[in-house]
Amino acid sequence: MTELNALLACPRCDKSPLETSATTLHCKACKVDFPLIEDMPWLFADPQAALGEWRGRLQFSLQQLGHEIAGLDKELENDDLPALSKRRVERYRKSLESHKRSLQKLLHPVEIQSLQGNYESYLALRTRLPTDQGLNTYYPNIHRDWAWGDEENRASLKQVQAVLHDHAALGKVLVLGAGAGRLAYDIHTQLDCETTVVMDFNPLLMLVAKAVTSGEQLSLYEFPIAPLALEDDAVLRKLSAPAPAGDDFHLVFGDALRAPFPAGSFDTVVTPWLIDIISEDLPLFAARINNLLKENGRWVNFGSLAFSNRARARRYSPEETKAIVAENGFSDPYVSQASIPYMSSPASRHGRQERVFSFSAYKERDAEKPARHKALPDWVVTGKEAVPLSPSFRQQAMTTQIYSFIMSLIDGKRSIRDMAIVLEKQKLMTREEAEPAIRSFLTKMYDDSKKQGGF
Repeated sequence: MTELNALLACPRCDKSPLETSATTLHCKACKVDFPLIEDMPWLFADPQAALGEWRGRLQFSLQQLGHEIAGLDKELENDDLPALSKRRVERYRKSLESHKRSLQKLLHPVEIQSLQGNYESYLALRTRLPTDQGLNTYYPNIHRDWAWGDEENRASLKQVQAVLHDHAALGKVLVLGAGAGRLAYDIHTQLDCETTVVMDFNPLLMLVAKAVTSGEQLSLYEFPIAPLALEDDAVLRKLSAPAPAGDDFHLVFGDALRAPFPAGSFDTVVTPWLIDIISEDLPLFAARINNLLKENGRWVNFGSLAFSNRARARRYSPEETKAIVAENGFSDPYVSQASIPYMSSPASRHGRQERVFSFSAYKERDAEKPARHKALPDWVVTGKEAVPLSPSFRQQAMTTQIYSFIMSLIDGKRSIRDMAIVLEKQKLMTREEAEPAIRSFLTKMYDDSKKQGGF
């Protein structure tokens, strides 16, 4: 912990070093304790709120599994179920039960925390966990990293090596958004690293990474989305690393947009599959990477360029990405592009080739340090400014009003045609417009109600 602590800073105020104890790290300036989860620092700007939210997501995942198991029980009550189908469903149900117990056991270090967060904490610090990142969002990657993905893992490391053409020592390495940690592990064990710090915000991925890189073997079910054969819909995998990573391999929980490290701490920063999925615009994020690097430090990127920002101007091409990196204090990036296998499980028909975009660039000058990331606007935080009436808000308000009105008309007596007449009388739509609109809305409601799991 002594070596790691020298590389840590408070994610709230950037002060370092943090005081250490057996169970926490403490910031004297903020007077905040950051817990250790399985000896990994939990360095979110508001640790209590982040723990509370992840515990909620854990409970939601367990509830989903419970609902799915109940749905399978109902299916098995069907006396007309063919014998082979019954066998498959019974086996799948048993696998889900085992998976649920494994999740509870693996995530016990998070679940037992007594800390409770609230939304006001996020408001005060303008931080929030991404709403589109659930506990199981990247669950299949765990199996790729530590069970069957040798070909993909070798191809990934080869692309990193391709942009490290001078084979220089990497020194102190930071891997941001490391997921389940396999690429970080391979970089650390196969390249010339002094020490490696691995960070992600997902507890499931990090607890798996901690276990396997410490020499443990885990047993977890894989659930391929397109099984190859009858028994491939739930495959029990043994997850393990080739060898323990060693004492100079450190794992940290944190947010890449509020990275808990002092400026100029690292010789190398690696961003795998990250720059195109974070919410922050690439020029700002590039400046944050610059700030983390020492003079002449190196930024290594690996992954896709599938920018999905709503603003078309922020969906950057390879050429724009290179220019943005150079404009933020880096040398002209050295780029390698190649097609590699991606998520091609041996138990699934689903898989693809991904054209990855890798680059390395040296820090030539300091970029202007960006302000702390703000995930929430002033009108949300202060509550004093006018809520903007954006086109999307206006459309959502109108849609919500109409849907609410339609729901209020459901009394067990009215037909779709009767409801269309009411909408016409209220001058919301003509009867000809209202009837297909109501039918479409109720069809979606019906489909949602039939979805397995009840969510």
